[in-house]
Amino acid sequence: RFSCTLRQRVSRLVRKTLSFSKKLENHIGAVWYFVHHYNASLPI
Repeated sequence: RFSCTLRQRVSRLVRKTLSFSKKLENHIGAVWYFVHHYNASLPI
């Protein structure tokens, strides 16, 4: 389930033409930001 949510919400993982990161650091940062935001929004 998490892999599907990650691919739907982080467009950098889906297409190479739109929302493309030229630097690896930016790509990792976008995924890192999504994971932390997703975990913070989960109900406890």
